[in-house]
Amino acid sequence: MTDVIHELDTRRLLCPMPVIKTQNKVRTLATGDCLRVISTDPGSLNDIPAWCRINGHEVLETGEQGHEVYVLLRVGEDNGALF
Repeated sequence: MTDVIHELDTRRLLCPMPVIKTQNKVRTLATGDCLRVISTDPGSLNDIPAWCRINGHEVLETGEQGHEVYVLLRVGEDNGALF
């Protein structure tokens, strides 16, 4: 079984918008789906994983590619949690 990987582009958005957009997207996904969030805000490397820990989602990978950062997460069972 292959994980479904969705992508969310939050380039050119500043805190807290990448986290808010991530929260809104996760609400539309199924438990076990994966979401790659791409951002130009380096704070997203800390903010999105912190939001995941609070809300029961799993961070699979984080990294940087040029001037962009990304977070790959797996949606947990409570995908409707509020920020």
